[in-house]
Amino acid sequence: MLVIDSQVHAYAANTPDRPWRTNPHGWPAHVTGDEMVAAMDAVGVDGAIFVQAYSLYGYDDTYVKEVQRAHPGRFAIVKPMDSTNPASEEIIAEWKKVPGAVAVRVMISPQTGTDPNSDGIPRILRAAAKHGMPVNLQTGGNIDIGTGLIDRHPDTRFVVDHLGIYQPRSKPAPADAWKDLPKVLDLARRPNVSLKVSGACTMSREAFPYNDIWDPLARVFDAWGFERCLWGTDWTRTFELVNYEQGVKPFLTTTRLTDTERAMLMGGATAKTYGWSPKK
Repeated sequence: MLVIDSQVHAYAANTPDRPWRTNPHGWPAHVTGDEMVAAMDAVGVDGAIFVQAYSLYGYDDTYVKEVQRAHPGRFAIVKPMDSTNPASEEIIAEWKKVPGAVAVRVMISPQTGTDPNSDGIPRILRAAAKHGMPVNLQTGGNIDIGTGLIDRHPDTRFVVDHLGIYQPRSKPAPADAWKDLPKVLDLARRPNVSLKVSGACTMSREAFPYNDIWDPLARVFDAWGFERCLWGTDWTRTFELVNYEQGVKPFLTTTRLTDTERAMLMGGATAKTYGWSPKK
């Protein structure tokens, strides 16, 4: 079975040569590309979609390119888009030529200063459709806004991050962590959207192996189908809540999935969605 993590973040230490924009609470001092590969090897993950950490590097894609060059068979890469930059189409056209580049990312978040009512995001979504590039859409806590964008851009392929839900940043997870689940299930009616089942273990109110996530996830799988569900860890954002092994093992060992379902969820759907497979 091919195992592909649909979202990881790697980064170098904060130094004058490669400074961070911010110092995210709870993130380790560094998880380099080499260290991420070692973590993947330790638990049998063949490859990953490496999403540039906006909180650390903003729109500077230098590090993801560097890591992909060092580990071309292990990482595909995704860069965040600046909705205030009018050159979206040119940026996406150039990004598509980069080895390993499989998607761009749009974040509906106050931290990014993104205004979904401006011309910037629609410009990105139209350009992505024109160049056949999927858009990772971070819409946690703003799923209604995200759904509106998806409905207005039926020709754009979307991959909604982290179940479309704003996930816990501390323990214990709130009792209403799954409150947006009905909206996530409704979103499945849109044929141009896939869903990252990433960071799900952070939503558990139980200890490892987080058995209480499976009933809500069963509803997700029923609505979306396994071919549109992309397992992932969202590591290292989840570092303080779930270590890398703990983000992987529950999905490898649960009896709630058949072998066929597990293979699609943990690799097949991601390979199909992004048109990329790892090679060791």
